[in-house]
Amino acid sequence: MAYDLLIKHGLIVDGSGLPAFRADLGTKNGKIVVIGRLDRLAKQTINADGRAVAPGFIDNHAHYDGQVTWNPLCTFSIHFQNAIII
Repeated sequence: MAYDLLIKHGLIVDGSGLPAFRADLGTKNGKIVVIGRLDRLAKQTINADGRAVAPGFIDNHAHYDGQVTWNPLCTFSIHFQNAIII
């Protein structure tokens, strides 16, 4: 099975509290299907050497009351923080 997305050589930070580790990550239909040393083909491959690969982050303490007056969707902060805002 070819992956939809293959992220190679990343430093995997899985959010479990365990130490980060180097590995490849393969996805299919928008879901992670395998983590390890992978050699299969993929529709898209990203070289993550020197980069961390982690799940999305949630920022549950942010002050957007000022920004919302000039940017109602807070898009500037979202693009640079890569976080879900509650």
